[in-house]
Amino acid sequence: MVMKLAIIILLRSRFLGKRNHQFKVENLSRFLVYILGHRPDEFGLVPDDDGFVTYKALLQAIHEEPEWHYVRRSHINEVLLGKDRHVFQSGDKGIRTAERRWQFDLENPSQPLPKLLFTPVRRKAHPVVMEKGLKSGEGRYLVLSPDPEMAGRMGRRRDQQPVLLEVMADAAQSEGERFYPFGNLFLSPKIPVRFIAGPPVPKEILESRRDTEPKKEKIMPRQAVLTPGTFPLEPSRDPDPYRRAKGKKRKGWKEEARKVRRRKRR
Repeated sequence: MVMKLAIIILLRSRFLGKRNHQFKVENLSRFLVYILGHRPDEFGLVPDDDGFVTYKALLQAIHEEPEWHYVRRSHINEVLLGKDRHVFQSGDKGIRTAERRWQFDLENPSQPLPKLLFTPVRRKAHPVVMEKGLKSGEGRYLVLSPDPEMAGRMGRRRDQQPVLLEVMADAAQSEGERFYPFGNLFLSPKIPVRFIAGPPVPKEILESRRDTEPKKEKIMPRQAVLTPGTFPLEPSRDPDPYRRAKGKKRKGWKEEARKVRRRKRR
């Protein structure tokens, strides 16, 4: 009797364990559909032109949610092999949903625009940005948020202590800079430095940059290497300095010629 009861308990625990695991997979599947197919902007994610989000960026965003910090790539693979596999498309670029409720509108700049937007930069890039402004790479856009907490969240994915910059978006747009809406985020190709405000660059960083800048060396005249039996030519010791005049006859040559002819006649 005791043996049968133990077997029943073991089978029941295994059944409940499998059921609990399946429940987690299904919940993760629904969560991924929401992130990738409905509101990637809520998680600070901007898919590429084909709708893909890299696994690295996706896992970083998921780990910021307390209930999902345990998720690894293997858990996502379980979803891709499960009953909802037709909902997702996976490739070298990352992962996307087959159907997407969001879209990019890169034809119509945002109207109206918040006066201030926030964007994070790495600490190493901070001095350069404060000197030259922000510019995105080819085929990419700068990502800005009206919420400083979201901007900081996005920045910590690249730097543990990012520098948060304020962008005077309304003023920049009035002078021709472009900002495109993407859910709660905004995309821009570039932002001139005059529209950027942020903490000053620390003095030690400025000093270290000056120390690492290449110093211009003075070019010294090259010394001629003399071999045995040679000597340097000095213009002051030339016995006939007029010889160096290219094709020009020196002054008084007519008088000297007349004297030579007179001597010959004698």
